[in-house]
Amino acid sequence: MASTTAPYTPQDPVEVTNVINNLRSASKQAKCSYSCKQSTFPITGTNGISVDSWKFRDWDYKRRDLPTYARGLFTYCHPSNNTDEIVIRGYDKFFNIGEVTRTKWEWIEENTKGPYEVTVKENGCIIFISGLPDGNLLVCSKHSTGARDDADLSHAVAGEKWVDKHLASVGKTRKDLAKALRDANATAVAELCDDSFEEHILAYEGDRAGLYLHGINLNLPEFATYPAAEVKAFADNWGFKMIDFFTKQDVGSLKKFLEEAAETGSWDGKDVEGFVIRCKARVGPEHENFPDWFFKYKFDEPYLMYRQWRECTKQMIRGKAPRIRDHEKVTKQYLSFAAEYFKKNPEAQKKYEENHGIISLRNAFLAHQGIKGSDIIRQEAEDKKAERESITSNLCLVPIATIGCGKTTVAVALSKLFGWGHIQNDNIVGRGNRGARFASAISMEFLKKSVVIADRNNHQKRERDQIFNDVTGATPAARYVAIHYVHDRPEMDPRDLKRRIKATTADRVLNRGDNHQTIDAKKLPRRELDGIMQGFLDRFEPLDTQSPPDDQFDSYIDLDPEVESRTNLEIVVKFLKETYPKIIDKLPTSEEYDAAIQSAMKEYSVDRPKQQQQQQAQKNPRQNQWQTQKNQQAPPKKKAKPIDYYCINVPAAQINTIVGNAFAIYSDAGGDDSFYKSLCSKGRIQPTFHVTLVHRANASRDPQVWDAYEKKLAECPERGNMGVAKVTLDKIVWNGRTMAITVSIPDQSIETSNPINHITLGTSSQAVKPKESNDMLQAWKGGEQMHELALPDETVVEGVIKAMGVRY
Repeated sequence: MASTTAPYTPQDPVEVTNVINNLRSASKQAKCSYSCKQSTFPITGTNGISVDSWKFRDWDYKRRDLPTYARGLFTYCHPSNNTDEIVIRGYDKFFNIGEVTRTKWEWIEENTKGPYEVTVKENGCIIFISGLPDGNLLVCSKHSTGARDDADLSHAVAGEKWVDKHLASVGKTRKDLAKALRDANATAVAELCDDSFEEHILAYEGDRAGLYLHGINLNLPEFATYPAAEVKAFADNWGFKMIDFFTKQDVGSLKKFLEEAAETGSWDGKDVEGFVIRCKARVGPEHENFPDWFFKYKFDEPYLMYRQWRECTKQMIRGKAPRIRDHEKVTKQYLSFAAEYFKKNPEAQKKYEENHGIISLRNAFLAHQGIKGSDIIRQEAEDKKAERESITSNLCLVPIATIGCGKTTVAVALSKLFGWGHIQNDNIVGRGNRGARFASAISMEFLKKSVVIADRNNHQKRERDQIFNDVTGATPAARYVAIHYVHDRPEMDPRDLKRRIKATTADRVLNRGDNHQTIDAKKLPRRELDGIMQGFLDRFEPLDTQSPPDDQFDSYIDLDPEVESRTNLEIVVKFLKETYPKIIDKLPTSEEYDAAIQSAMKEYSVDRPKQQQQQQAQKNPRQNQWQTQKNQQAPPKKKAKPIDYYCINVPAAQINTIVGNAFAIYSDAGGDDSFYKSLCSKGRIQPTFHVTLVHRANASRDPQVWDAYEKKLAECPERGNMGVAKVTLDKIVWNGRTMAITVSIPDQSIETSNPINHITLGTSSQAVKPKESNDMLQAWKGGEQMHELALPDETVVEGVIKAMGVRY
């Protein structure tokens, strides 16, 4: 090596072999606490050498029991003595600021020491370089090496080509580099940045393209890496490009620099994606050893916006309706610009599909607008803040919780403090569509209250989706705030955390005894109570604001289900006051918080449906006597009326939103949306939507299907509702008379007699019956030209399987 101060530690064959044996066990045992995938790659140009790649799932890196935390690990087993050797060693997986406990600023201040080497986060794909036992050079991407069948040029092979170019520039060979790295027991880590091979977000063309060396790691199970100055010396000696780096001596100056850079998304006059910070860190205050440790400070924006533009452009090129999650206004402007750009430059469209010209198109749009990406983000943030600060009503608080988290205690306390509406799902009694009636009660409460709490666990996405669809349908101006009781912590084993949460919440439920609408802990056997609570924990789907339906939340509050409700109450109130200042006039005093919680926990009691009926009977004994006599009479037999058809009913509000967004983007890109506009203006869009599974008219043709649904209906506890089903929306098809969405049903157990499953959106007049969609789609399938608009991939809605007819 060029330097005599570089760290060096040889491998311990016994230690390495033990680590690899643990990984082999994890790759074979389905019930192992973590998962590790083993892939074997023969190395061309060698005498039969093969290397094994070991890949953990991303979330496993947050565990505390892995044999190694290397992200990018390749090993070689010596056939002579069956011992293992690490031949490639990537970095330990490092996390973004605030992503885990160890990357929160307070932890960093207490448990790390400088100097803090700050390196620019280059935007490419990672390449590992090391030496093999036979003297050959090994070049790998994150989890593979050599050519691939599914790509013209793999990342590893592209990396090899650049290694050759860099070595040639300083008159050195692969053998030279292989020997130097093997003698050092080290892996060189570089970023492949080359727009001619693959464009990412930032531009790397001409002299900027190449391999950017940013680390040299020792090939050991524990993470040990070179200081940045040693990496730079190595890069200079071997002809590689070197990433920019500088040093901060203390956490205070480091934090100040990073937060200032984040405001513009740039450094030293150029856009950057963020920084990687390298320092020393201990596990905790009780540990004396400070090994090498990395964390990152990544700028989410404008890079997430740029990625969305790239994805939406490709969807538009493929004829699909782009899926826009954020930055709606500017993204639609960008797509309109892109559509015109491709009309004038047809070759650019072909190149874009091959991942070339992505950055030049983006830059052309920004230049046309006369604005930078960071300016767009700053303006959107200001607009969003101003919009939230003006909100005075129609704010719906939506808990995401499991039993015993304290959601109702917090809800009652909020209602006590501010007089807000509080609708409890367990108080919705009677048969029928309970979810729809819960949503209706929320909307009715908005007529009297500025804020309404939708008190239900809402622990599954389908429940949140139902609230969005049904409440928004009746109250279009409603905004939603998630009160998210966090059930996963990156630094903890999820099973351990689940056990802890269950223990805490079960104690709360037991302590409140019968003070719950649906669970009477005084009478319920402990085993049955545990089963109910475990079911909720197992079904819990955490908040994910980056994907539907949770991307419809205006904001969210993370709460800890293990802390007292008094703490969580204050967190909720302070967040709402800061985010929606006109909703709360002034913050409560400590005494007022205490009184509200005291009221919620001691004075509040529930009425179960049967209790309500008994109390009503006590108030009106004559009514009770009449009701008892009525109940004792034999119910009159009703003649069953026929079912017309069985179907999957899908949410109308959700379908209308999906279709409306699709046609808005289609029109902006030059598509003809006149028939859709005509249906809307004439009121010819159907008020409800469904996918017909089997119709009485076809019962004789498909008797098995009809009989199967008849049998299932008879077994339903709530007749008419026969379960839920997911429906994937594929294409909108129309011909001037009718418009429909072709769909698929992922669940293969759901039988259907329709030749083409679909949802009829509307018809041109009363004379055109919805069933004409069948004929249109059959003709379309047979090759007849129709208008069609592909919807984004994985556009999925959830509906209810129902029996439809006079009875229902």
